[in-house]
Amino acid sequence: MTQQPPRIVIVGAGYVGMYAALRLQRRLRLGEARVTVVDFDSYMTYQPFLPEAAAGNLEPRHVVVPLRTVLSHCEIISGCVTRVGLADHTVHVELQEGPPRHIPYDYLVYAPGSISRTLPIPGLAECGIGFKTVEEAIHLRNHVLAQLDLAASTTDEAVRRRALTFVFVGAGYAGVEALAELEDMARDACRHFKNVKPSDMRWYMVEATGRIMPEVGEDMGEWTLRQLRRRGIDVRLGTRLESARDHHIVLSDGTEFDAATLVWTAGVKPHPLAASGDLPLDGKGRVKVTPMLNVEGTDHAFSAGDCAAVPDLTRPGEFTAPSAQHAVRQAKQLADNLLATLRGETLTPYRHKYAGSVASLGLHKGVAQVYGMKLRGLPAWFMHRSYHLSRMPTFNRKARIIMDWTLALFFRREIVSLGALAHPRREFESAAAGVDGRTGARAPADTVPREDRGEAARPAGVTRYA
Repeated sequence: MTQQPPRIVIVGAGYVGMYAALRLQRRLRLGEARVTVVDFDSYMTYQPFLPEAAAGNLEPRHVVVPLRTVLSHCEIISGCVTRVGLADHTVHVELQEGPPRHIPYDYLVYAPGSISRTLPIPGLAECGIGFKTVEEAIHLRNHVLAQLDLAASTTDEAVRRRALTFVFVGAGYAGVEALAELEDMARDACRHFKNVKPSDMRWYMVEATGRIMPEVGEDMGEWTLRQLRRRGIDVRLGTRLESARDHHIVLSDGTEFDAATLVWTAGVKPHPLAASGDLPLDGKGRVKVTPMLNVEGTDHAFSAGDCAAVPDLTRPGEFTAPSAQHAVRQAKQLADNLLATLRGETLTPYRHKYAGSVASLGLHKGVAQVYGMKLRGLPAWFMHRSYHLSRMPTFNRKARIIMDWTLALFFRREIVSLGALAHPRREFESAAAGVDGRTGARAPADTVPREDRGEAARPAGVTRYA
Protein backbone atom coordinates (compact mmCIF):
# COMPACT_ATOMS: atom_id res chain seq x y z
CA MET A 1 0.00 0.00 0.00
CA THR A 2 1.38 3.40 -1.04
CA GLN A 3 2.06 5.72 1.89
CA GLN A 4 0.31 9.09 1.70
CA PRO A 5 2.53 12.20 1.79
CA PRO A 6 2.23 14.29 4.99
CA ARG A 7 -0.82 16.53 5.17
CA ILE A 8 -0.63 20.26 5.89
CA VAL A 9 -3.95 21.72 7.07
CA ILE A 10 -4.35 25.50 6.96
CA VAL A 11 -7.17 26.90 9.10
CA GLY A 12 -8.31 30.22 7.64
CA ALA A 13 -7.78 31.75 4.20
CA GLY A 14 -7.07 35.36 5.03
CA TYR A 15 -3.72 37.06 4.48
CA VAL A 16 -1.68 34.46 6.37
CA GLY A 17 -3.59 31.39 5.26
CA MET A 18 -3.89 32.25 1.58
CA TYR A 19 -0.38 33.64 1.13
CA ALA A 20 1.15 30.72 3.06
CA ALA A 21 -0.77 28.21 0.93
CA LEU A 22 0.28 30.02 -2.24
CA ARG A 23 3.96 29.90 -1.23
CA LEU A 24 3.76 26.24 -0.24
CA GLN A 25 2.03 25.40 -3.51
CA ARG A 26 4.89 27.01 -5.44
CA ARG A 27 7.76 25.55 -3.40
CA LEU A 28 6.67 22.04 -2.47
CA ARG A 29 8.28 19.31 -4.51
CA LEU A 30 6.09 16.80 -6.33
CA GLY A 31 4.60 14.40 -3.78
CA GLU A 32 6.41 16.05 -0.87
CA ALA A 33 3.19 17.06 0.95
CA ARG A 34 -0.47 17.78 0.32
CA VAL A 35 -2.12 21.02 1.42
CA THR A 36 -5.70 21.40 2.66
CA VAL A 37 -7.19 24.87 3.23
CA VAL A 38 -10.31 25.18 5.40
CA ASP A 39 -12.37 28.36 5.49
CA PHE A 40 -16.08 29.22 5.58
CA ASP A 41 -15.65 31.42 2.48
CA SER A 42 -14.11 30.17 -0.74
CA TYR A 43 -12.28 33.45 -1.31
CA MET A 44 -9.77 35.76 0.34
CA THR A 45 -10.75 39.41 0.83
CA TYR A 46 -8.06 42.04 0.28
CA GLN A 47 -9.29 44.34 3.03
CA PRO A 48 -7.27 47.51 2.17
CA PHE A 49 -9.44 47.84 -0.94
CA LEU A 50 -12.76 47.53 0.93
CA PRO A 51 -13.18 51.33 1.31
CA GLU A 52 -12.81 51.78 -2.45
CA ALA A 53 -15.26 48.94 -3.07
CA ALA A 54 -17.75 50.56 -0.69
CA ALA A 55 -17.31 53.92 -2.45
CA GLY A 56 -17.89 52.41 -5.89
CA ASN A 57 -14.35 52.97 -7.18
CA LEU A 58 -13.78 49.21 -7.45
CA GLU A 59 -16.06 46.34 -8.37
CA PRO A 60 -16.48 44.28 -5.14
CA ARG A 61 -15.75 41.01 -6.95
CA HIS A 62 -12.34 42.37 -7.91
CA VAL A 63 -11.17 42.83 -4.30
CA VAL A 64 -11.62 39.15 -3.47
CA VAL A 65 -9.41 36.27 -4.63
CA PRO A 66 -11.14 32.93 -5.43
CA LEU A 67 -9.26 30.20 -3.59
CA ARG A 68 -10.08 27.40 -6.00
CA THR A 69 -8.59 29.40 -8.86
CA VAL A 70 -5.43 30.60 -7.12
CA LEU A 71 -4.75 27.48 -5.05
CA SER A 72 -5.39 24.98 -7.82
CA HIS A 73 -3.02 22.38 -6.31
CA CYS A 74 -4.55 22.58 -2.83
CA GLU A 75 -7.64 20.91 -1.43
CA ILE A 76 -10.25 23.54 -0.49
CA ILE A 77 -12.87 22.71 2.13
CA SER A 78 -15.66 25.25 2.69
CA GLY A 79 -16.88 24.92 6.25
CA CYS A 80 -16.78 26.34 9.74
CA VAL A 81 -13.93 25.09 11.91
CA THR A 82 -15.28 24.36 15.39
CA ARG A 83 -12.18 22.99 17.11
CA VAL A 84 -8.45 22.63 16.48
CA GLY A 85 -6.66 19.93 18.43
CA LEU A 86 -2.91 19.91 18.93
CA ALA A 87 -2.76 16.69 20.90
CA ASP A 88 -4.91 14.63 18.54
CA HIS A 89 -3.68 16.33 15.32
CA THR A 90 -7.28 16.88 14.18
CA VAL A 91 -9.31 19.81 12.82
CA HIS A 92 -13.07 19.56 13.33
CA VAL A 93 -15.23 21.16 10.62
CA GLU A 94 -18.98 21.78 10.39
CA LEU A 95 -20.24 21.88 6.80
CA GLN A 96 -23.28 23.76 5.54
CA GLU A 97 -25.10 20.44 5.24
CA GLY A 98 -24.36 16.88 6.15
CA PRO A 99 -22.22 15.35 8.89
CA PRO A 100 -19.18 17.18 10.28
CA ARG A 101 -15.68 16.30 9.12
CA HIS A 102 -12.69 15.44 11.28
CA ILE A 103 -9.55 16.20 9.29
CA PRO A 104 -6.28 14.68 10.52
CA TYR A 105 -3.06 16.57 9.87
CA ASP A 106 0.68 16.17 10.15
CA TYR A 107 1.38 19.92 10.10
CA LEU A 108 -0.96 22.73 11.09
CA VAL A 109 -1.13 26.38 10.08
CA TYR A 110 -3.55 28.15 12.40
CA ALA A 111 -4.62 31.47 10.84
CA PRO A 112 -8.33 32.30 11.36
CA GLY A 113 -7.49 36.00 11.79
CA SER A 114 -9.57 38.31 13.93
CA ILE A 115 -13.10 39.57 14.47
CA SER A 116 -14.44 43.01 15.38
CA ARG A 117 -13.78 44.01 18.97
CA THR A 118 -17.09 45.22 20.33
CA LEU A 119 -18.20 46.57 23.70
CA PRO A 120 -21.45 45.99 25.64
CA ILE A 121 -22.99 49.25 24.43
CA PRO A 122 -26.82 49.34 24.40
CA GLY A 123 -28.12 49.15 20.85
CA LEU A 124 -24.77 48.48 19.19
CA ALA A 125 -25.52 44.88 18.21
CA GLU A 126 -28.90 45.87 16.77
CA CYS A 127 -27.92 49.07 14.93
CA GLY A 128 -24.20 48.83 14.18
CA ILE A 129 -22.36 47.37 11.22
CA GLY A 130 -18.70 46.36 10.97
CA PHE A 131 -16.27 46.93 8.13
CA LYS A 132 -14.18 43.77 7.79
CA THR A 133 -15.86 41.85 4.98
CA VAL A 134 -16.83 42.54 1.38
CA GLU A 135 -20.44 41.82 2.32
CA GLU A 136 -20.34 44.60 4.90
CA ALA A 137 -18.77 46.98 2.37
CA ILE A 138 -21.49 46.28 -0.22
CA HIS A 139 -24.22 46.61 2.38
CA LEU A 140 -22.81 49.89 3.66
CA ARG A 141 -22.62 51.38 0.18
CA ASN A 142 -26.23 50.38 -0.57
CA HIS A 143 -27.34 51.64 2.82
CA VAL A 144 -25.74 55.08 2.45
CA LEU A 145 -27.24 55.56 -1.01
CA ALA A 146 -30.62 54.36 0.26
CA GLN A 147 -30.49 57.03 2.98
CA LEU A 148 -29.93 59.68 0.32
CA ASP A 149 -32.94 58.33 -1.58
CA LEU A 150 -35.01 58.47 1.60
CA ALA A 151 -33.91 62.00 2.44
CA ALA A 152 -34.77 63.18 -1.07
CA SER A 153 -38.23 61.60 -0.91
CA THR A 154 -39.54 62.24 2.61
CA THR A 155 -41.39 65.34 3.81
CA ASP A 156 -40.69 64.53 7.47
CA GLU A 157 -37.78 66.70 8.62
CA ALA A 158 -36.89 64.38 11.53
CA VAL A 159 -36.69 61.38 9.20
CA ARG A 160 -34.60 63.37 6.75
CA ARG A 161 -32.16 64.55 9.43
CA ARG A 162 -31.77 61.02 10.79
CA ALA A 163 -31.19 59.59 7.30
CA LEU A 164 -28.47 62.13 6.55
CA THR A 165 -26.54 61.52 9.79
CA PHE A 166 -23.65 59.04 9.64
CA VAL A 167 -21.54 57.94 12.62
CA PHE A 168 -18.23 56.06 12.53
CA VAL A 169 -16.73 54.81 15.79
CA GLY A 170 -12.98 54.20 15.77
CA ALA A 171 -10.38 56.37 14.04
CA GLY A 172 -7.77 53.84 13.02
CA TYR A 173 -7.01 52.94 9.41
CA ALA A 174 -10.31 51.16 8.77
CA GLY A 175 -12.48 53.87 10.27
CA VAL A 176 -10.79 56.86 8.66
CA GLU A 177 -10.54 55.28 5.21
CA ALA A 178 -14.12 54.00 5.28
CA LEU A 179 -15.55 57.34 6.40
CA ALA A 180 -13.43 59.37 3.98
CA GLU A 181 -14.30 57.23 0.96
CA LEU A 182 -18.02 57.04 1.74
CA GLU A 183 -18.27 60.76 2.50
CA ASP A 184 -16.54 61.42 -0.81
CA MET A 185 -18.99 59.12 -2.60
CA ALA A 186 -22.04 60.64 -0.90
CA ARG A 187 -20.84 64.17 -1.67
CA ASP A 188 -20.42 63.18 -5.31
CA ALA A 189 -23.86 61.52 -5.36
CA CYS A 190 -25.58 64.68 -4.12
CA ARG A 191 -25.29 66.19 -7.59
CA HIS A 192 -28.02 63.73 -8.66
CA PHE A 193 -30.42 64.72 -5.85
CA LYS A 194 -32.04 68.11 -6.42
CA ASN A 195 -33.01 68.67 -2.78
CA VAL A 196 -30.02 67.10 -0.99
CA LYS A 197 -26.84 69.15 -0.67
CA PRO A 198 -23.51 68.03 0.85
CA SER A 199 -24.04 70.57 3.63
CA ASP A 200 -27.26 68.74 4.61
CA MET A 201 -25.28 65.66 5.64
CA ARG A 202 -23.70 65.26 9.06
CA TRP A 203 -20.68 62.97 9.39
CA TYR A 204 -19.30 62.08 12.81
CA MET A 205 -16.11 60.28 13.75
CA VAL A 206 -15.94 59.20 17.39
CA GLU A 207 -12.56 58.22 18.85
CA ALA A 208 -11.91 57.31 22.49
CA THR A 209 -8.23 58.32 22.39
CA GLY A 210 -6.75 61.75 21.75
CA ARG A 211 -5.51 61.16 18.18
CA ILE A 212 -6.44 59.51 14.91
CA MET A 213 -4.47 57.08 12.74
CA PRO A 214 -1.49 56.55 15.08
CA GLU A 215 0.07 54.32 12.40
CA VAL A 216 1.14 57.31 10.26
CA GLY A 217 2.79 59.29 13.05
CA GLU A 218 1.59 62.19 15.17
CA ASP A 219 2.22 65.02 12.70
CA MET A 220 0.63 63.20 9.77
CA GLY A 221 -2.29 62.24 11.99
CA GLU A 222 -2.77 65.91 12.87
CA TRP A 223 -2.71 66.83 9.19
CA THR A 224 -5.33 64.14 8.46
CA LEU A 225 -7.49 65.46 11.29
CA ARG A 226 -7.39 68.96 9.84
CA GLN A 227 -8.31 67.66 6.39
CA LEU A 228 -11.32 65.76 7.71
CA ARG A 229 -12.58 68.75 9.67
CA ARG A 230 -12.06 71.00 6.65
CA ARG A 231 -14.48 68.72 4.78
CA GLY A 232 -17.10 69.32 7.47
CA ILE A 233 -16.61 66.01 9.27
CA ASP A 234 -17.21 66.33 13.02
CA VAL A 235 -14.30 64.44 14.64
CA ARG A 236 -14.78 63.88 18.39
CA LEU A 237 -11.53 62.88 20.11
CA GLY A 238 -11.49 61.59 23.68
CA THR A 239 -15.13 60.64 23.24
CA ARG A 240 -16.93 57.30 23.60
CA LEU A 241 -20.19 55.93 22.30
CA GLU A 242 -22.43 55.39 25.33
CA SER A 243 -25.64 54.17 23.68
CA ALA A 244 -27.16 53.54 20.25
CA ARG A 245 -30.54 52.15 21.26
CA ASP A 246 -33.14 52.59 18.48
CA HIS A 247 -30.54 54.56 16.48
CA HIS A 248 -30.48 57.28 19.12
CA ILE A 249 -26.79 58.09 19.56
CA VAL A 250 -25.53 59.16 22.98
CA LEU A 251 -21.89 60.23 23.31
CA SER A 252 -19.82 60.55 26.47
CA ASP A 253 -19.51 64.32 25.99
CA GLY A 254 -23.28 64.67 26.43
CA THR A 255 -24.18 64.97 22.73
CA GLU A 256 -27.36 63.17 21.64
CA PHE A 257 -28.90 62.79 18.19
CA ASP A 258 -30.53 60.24 15.88
CA ALA A 259 -28.52 58.55 13.14
CA ALA A 260 -29.62 55.90 10.65
CA THR A 261 -26.02 54.80 10.05
CA LEU A 262 -23.62 53.53 12.71
CA VAL A 263 -20.34 51.95 11.59
CA TRP A 264 -18.15 50.23 14.19
CA THR A 265 -14.44 50.16 13.34
CA ALA A 266 -12.99 50.32 16.87
CA GLY A 267 -10.36 47.62 16.55
CA VAL A 268 -10.21 43.85 16.32
CA LYS A 269 -9.59 40.91 18.64
CA PRO A 270 -8.23 37.39 17.98
CA HIS A 271 -10.70 34.87 16.61
CA PRO A 272 -12.41 33.05 19.53
CA LEU A 273 -11.86 29.67 17.84
CA ALA A 274 -8.52 29.34 19.65
CA ALA A 275 -10.28 28.98 23.02
CA SER A 276 -12.18 25.89 21.82
CA GLY A 277 -9.06 23.70 21.53
CA ASP A 278 -5.79 23.12 23.34
CA LEU A 279 -3.73 25.90 21.76
CA PRO A 280 -1.56 27.87 24.23
CA LEU A 281 -3.01 31.38 24.63
CA ASP A 282 -1.82 34.62 26.19
CA GLY A 283 -3.94 36.99 28.25
CA LYS A 284 -5.43 38.60 25.12
CA GLY A 285 -6.57 35.32 23.57
CA ARG A 286 -3.70 35.19 21.05
CA VAL A 287 -1.85 31.98 20.26
CA LYS A 288 1.63 31.96 21.75
CA VAL A 289 4.29 31.51 19.09
CA THR A 290 8.07 31.67 18.94
CA PRO A 291 10.02 34.04 16.66
CA MET A 292 10.12 31.12 14.19
CA LEU A 293 6.28 31.31 14.10
CA ASN A 294 5.74 27.80 15.41
CA VAL A 295 3.26 27.38 18.26
CA GLU A 296 5.02 27.26 21.62
CA GLY A 297 5.80 23.70 22.72
CA THR A 298 5.30 22.16 19.27
CA ASP A 299 7.30 21.53 16.16
CA HIS A 300 4.35 20.68 13.89
CA ALA A 301 2.02 23.68 14.37
CA PHE A 302 2.49 27.25 13.15
CA SER A 303 0.53 30.48 13.54
CA ALA A 304 0.80 34.14 12.56
CA GLY A 305 -1.28 37.22 11.85
CA ASP A 306 -3.97 38.82 14.00
CA CYS A 307 -4.63 35.63 15.98
CA ALA A 308 -1.02 35.16 17.13
CA ALA A 309 1.28 36.91 19.61
CA VAL A 310 4.31 37.22 17.34
CA PRO A 311 7.41 38.58 19.16
CA ASP A 312 8.76 41.78 17.62
CA LEU A 313 12.51 41.21 17.50
CA THR A 314 13.10 44.87 16.58
CA ARG A 315 11.48 45.92 19.88
CA PRO A 316 12.28 43.31 22.54
CA GLY A 317 9.39 42.55 24.87
CA GLU A 318 6.73 43.74 22.41
CA PHE A 319 4.63 42.00 19.76
CA THR A 320 3.96 42.84 16.12
CA ALA A 321 0.85 44.88 15.38
CA PRO A 322 -2.20 43.22 13.76
CA SER A 323 -1.69 44.72 10.30
CA ALA A 324 -1.86 43.51 6.71
CA GLN A 325 1.80 44.41 6.23
CA HIS A 326 2.89 42.04 9.01
CA ALA A 327 0.45 39.30 8.00
CA VAL A 328 1.72 39.09 4.41
CA ARG A 329 5.36 39.03 5.48
CA GLN A 330 4.72 36.53 8.27
CA ALA A 331 2.87 34.23 5.87
CA LYS A 332 5.96 33.91 3.66
CA GLN A 333 8.27 33.29 6.61
CA LEU A 334 5.83 30.79 8.09
CA ALA A 335 5.67 28.83 4.83
CA ASP A 336 9.47 28.78 4.54
CA ASN A 337 9.84 27.57 8.14
CA LEU A 338 7.23 24.87 7.63
CA LEU A 339 9.16 23.66 4.59
CA ALA A 340 12.38 23.76 6.61
CA THR A 341 10.74 21.63 9.32
CA LEU A 342 9.48 19.19 6.70
CA ARG A 343 12.96 18.89 5.23
CA GLY A 344 14.90 18.89 8.50
CA GLU A 345 16.51 22.27 7.85
CA THR A 346 17.14 25.26 10.12
CA LEU A 347 14.26 27.65 10.81
CA THR A 348 14.61 31.43 10.44
CA PRO A 349 13.07 33.88 12.94
CA TYR A 350 10.63 36.52 11.71
CA ARG A 351 12.23 39.94 11.74
CA HIS A 352 10.74 42.85 9.89
CA LYS A 353 11.84 46.26 8.74
CA TYR A 354 9.07 48.84 9.03
CA ALA A 355 8.23 50.07 5.54
CA GLY A 356 5.71 52.71 6.53
CA SER A 357 2.00 53.34 6.19
CA VAL A 358 -0.33 54.56 3.46
CA ALA A 359 -3.98 55.57 3.66
CA SER A 360 -6.61 56.85 1.26
CA LEU A 361 -8.84 59.77 2.26
CA GLY A 362 -11.11 59.67 -0.76
CA LEU A 363 -10.60 60.16 -4.47
CA HIS A 364 -7.23 61.87 -5.17
CA LYS A 365 -6.63 62.41 -1.45
CA GLY A 366 -4.35 60.47 0.89
CA VAL A 367 -1.61 60.41 3.49
CA ALA A 368 1.55 58.29 3.55
CA GLN A 369 4.77 57.79 5.47
CA VAL A 370 7.08 55.40 3.63
CA TYR A 371 10.69 54.78 4.67
CA GLY A 372 10.72 58.13 6.48
CA MET A 373 9.29 60.02 3.51
CA LYS A 374 6.03 61.88 4.23
CA LEU A 375 3.50 62.43 1.46
CA ARG A 376 0.14 64.17 1.42
CA GLY A 377 -2.72 64.64 -1.01
CA LEU A 378 -2.45 63.30 -4.56
CA PRO A 379 1.09 61.79 -4.27
CA ALA A 380 0.07 59.90 -1.13
CA TRP A 381 -3.14 58.69 -2.77
CA PHE A 382 -1.14 57.44 -5.76
CA MET A 383 1.33 55.74 -3.41
CA HIS A 384 -1.56 54.05 -1.58
CA ARG A 385 -2.99 52.63 -4.79
CA SER A 386 0.39 51.57 -6.15
CA TYR A 387 1.47 49.80 -2.97
CA HIS A 388 -1.73 47.81 -2.50
CA LEU A 389 -1.99 46.98 -6.19
CA SER A 390 1.50 45.45 -5.98
CA ARG A 391 0.39 43.31 -3.02
CA MET A 392 -2.82 42.08 -4.67
CA PRO A 393 -2.43 38.39 -5.60
CA THR A 394 -2.56 37.29 -9.25
CA PHE A 395 -2.19 39.23 -12.48
CA ASN A 396 -5.90 38.63 -13.15
CA ARG A 397 -6.99 40.66 -10.13
CA LYS A 398 -4.38 43.36 -10.74
CA ALA A 399 -5.62 43.80 -14.32
CA ARG A 400 -9.27 44.01 -13.28
CA ILE A 401 -8.51 46.64 -10.64
CA ILE A 402 -6.52 48.72 -13.13
CA MET A 403 -9.46 48.51 -15.54
CA ASP A 404 -11.85 49.75 -12.83
CA TRP A 405 -9.58 52.69 -12.09
CA THR A 406 -9.15 53.48 -15.79
CA LEU A 407 -12.89 53.50 -16.46
CA ALA A 408 -13.35 55.79 -13.47
CA LEU A 409 -11.23 58.39 -15.26
CA PHE A 410 -13.85 58.69 -18.02
CA PHE A 411 -17.17 57.88 -16.30
CA ARG A 412 -18.79 58.99 -13.06
CA ARG A 413 -19.28 56.30 -10.44
CA GLU A 414 -22.62 54.55 -10.15
CA ILE A 415 -25.05 55.72 -7.48
CA VAL A 416 -27.54 52.85 -7.70
CA SER A 417 -28.63 51.38 -4.38
CA LEU A 418 -29.25 47.63 -4.61
CA GLY A 419 -30.59 47.25 -1.10
CA ALA A 420 -32.60 44.15 -2.05
CA LEU A 421 -29.33 42.21 -2.24
CA ALA A 422 -29.51 41.79 1.54
CA HIS A 423 -32.91 40.07 1.29
CA PRO A 424 -33.18 38.72 -2.27
CA ARG A 425 -36.18 36.44 -1.56
CA ARG A 426 -38.30 39.01 0.28
CA GLU A 427 -40.37 40.07 -2.74
CA PHE A 428 -40.97 36.50 -3.87
CA GLU A 429 -41.99 35.39 -0.38
CA SER A 430 -44.33 38.38 -0.12
CA ALA A 431 -45.83 37.61 -3.51
CA ALA A 432 -46.41 34.02 -2.45
CA ALA A 433 -48.21 35.31 0.64
CA GLY A 434 -50.31 37.72 -1.40
CA VAL A 435 -48.49 40.80 -0.08
CA ASP A 436 -46.85 43.57 -2.10
CA GLY A 437 -43.11 43.01 -1.52
CA ARG A 438 -42.37 46.74 -1.65
CA THR A 439 -45.29 48.35 0.20
CA GLY A 440 -46.30 45.49 2.47
CA ALA A 441 -49.96 45.95 1.47
CA ARG A 442 -52.05 42.84 0.79
CA ALA A 443 -53.18 42.76 -2.81
CA PRO A 444 -56.98 42.48 -3.32
CA ALA A 445 -57.75 38.92 -4.33
CA ASP A 446 -59.68 39.91 -7.44
CA THR A 447 -56.77 42.02 -8.77
CA VAL A 448 -54.33 39.12 -8.70
CA PRO A 449 -54.18 37.38 -12.09
CA ARG A 450 -55.74 33.93 -12.03
CA GLU A 451 -52.53 32.29 -13.08
CA ASP A 452 -50.72 33.96 -10.14
CA ARG A 453 -53.39 32.61 -7.74
CA GLY A 454 -53.02 29.09 -9.04
CA GLU A 455 -56.50 29.24 -10.62
CA ALA A 456 -55.59 28.77 -14.24
CA ALA A 457 -56.92 25.19 -14.26
CA ARG A 458 -60.19 25.97 -12.44
CA PRO A 459 -63.25 25.56 -14.69
CA ALA A 460 -65.37 28.66 -15.27
CA GLY A 461 -68.24 29.17 -12.88
CA VAL A 462 -66.61 27.39 -9.94
CA THR A 463 -66.81 29.53 -6.79
CA ARG A 464 -63.54 30.51 -5.12
CA TYR A 465 -63.70 30.35 -1.32
CA ALA A 466 -61.65 32.70 0.85
